[in-house]
Amino acid sequence: MLITTVPSLLITLVIFTVAGLNYHTASSEHIHQFAASLKDTFHITPWLLVVPVVTGVMIAFRLPSVITLFLSSILAGVFLIVFQPHLLPQIVGTDVLDFATKFKGLMISLYGNTNIDTGSVELNDLVSTSGMGGMLNTIWLIICAMCFGGVMTGSGMLQSITSVILKWVRGRTGAVASTVSSGLFFNLCTADQYLSIILTGNMFKELYRKLGLESRLLSRTVEDAVTVTSPLIPWNTCGMTQATVLGVPTLVYLPYCFFNLLSPLVSITVAAIGYKIYQQKTE
Repeated sequence: MLITTVPSLLITLVIFTVAGLNYHTASSEHIHQFAASLKDTFHITPWLLVVPVVTGVMIAFRLPSVITLFLSSILAGVFLIVFQPHLLPQIVGTDVLDFATKFKGLMISLYGNTNIDTGSVELNDLVSTSGMGGMLNTIWLIICAMCFGGVMTGSGMLQSITSVILKWVRGRTGAVASTVSSGLFFNLCTADQYLSIILTGNMFKELYRKLGLESRLLSRTVEDAVTVTSPLIPWNTCGMTQATVLGVPTLVYLPYCFFNLLSPLVSITVAAIGYKIYQQKTE
């Protein structure tokens, strides 16, 4: 992954640096007002970094995602009660801070709508959430997308369409370019990242073996073609999730996703150059 990820990140950083130098930021007064509203509303302390650090450690130890999410939510809830208790009455809509208010405020922050008045319109929009309830519409769409992808796969329609591509693949560059194209195609048709990864990998693994290419090249290409591009498709499960969580339509943030747009192109370029691409070792 480093072979294609690092060049894509470097190019992205250069683009953002150049764009940032030519972008006129808001006035310093507006920034100070925003920072003051943030400081007056929340109790900001380095101890709050414990939650993301612990979450990162659990991910690094490859704990099951359900356990990681559950423990992270519990820890975040504890930190909410310890460091931000003054926000709980506002979440509940009362002036009394007792055990019932703390419990109800914690539960609402996990599953329901939370609207906190910070004195800044921009900050209000940033900290307002809809909890798990706000994700239900996205979950329905994900279920529908997975059902649709399963029907397309089980009926053999996707395999029939993409088999035409395999007839024209001859060399290393063609194999990588076809993998990228098929990954994007599956992302568009199945509307689910995981289905696209499985389908693309299974479809090309025999071709890579016949060409004598290492399986890790296929894995790397699938990641560059499917994983990083799925958030760019509005009806893909990743695109829908990002748009729901961020509150920004997919096509609005798409032009700024340079890394996502560059990764497939860099993958094909590296294959054409032949850098760090080895033939499969025979026993």
